[in-house]
Amino acid sequence: MSLWTPDGERPVPRQAAAAPPAAPVGAGPDGDDLGFDISMLPAEMQAELAALPPEQQAQALEALAEMAESQRRIAETPAAEVVANHVMGFYELAAIHLQQEPPAFAEATVAIDAMRAVIDQLGPRLGDNLAVLNQALQQIQNAFVTITNSVPGD
Repeated sequence: MSLWTPDGERPVPRQAAAAPPAAPVGAGPDGDDLGFDISMLPAEMQAELAALPPEQQAQALEALAEMAESQRRIAETPAAEVVANHVMGFYELAAIHLQQEPPAFAEATVAIDAMRAVIDQLGPRLGDNLAVLNQALQQIQNAFVTITNSVPGD
């Protein structure tokens, strides 16, 4: 059995009966509130946490608190902003593939097509981001054509 943390998988030894977590519900190693309720975790995860040595338990609780905070921030961000950020990730992915020697055109095409699909499907629902995303799409498409025309034999 293991527990996933941002630092990787941590092995957790199985015990016959799991003791309750050493830290109070929602409390970190210093007793401060971590901003989430440990009792909301699945029972198996609570048992895995309880089986960890105190230092690893504190690290796992801190990692859980960081993930909870990250989820809170994402939930407060308009979905159109998050989606626009991901669409720009497609742009960057296409650019990376176009910069390879030789350029990875098939891979860049997948990223460009994903970018176009999201923009076409969501359109005005992307809000103020739509104009910037359309410009970025046009730029990466132009770069694709320019690079395609500059590669001998393709």
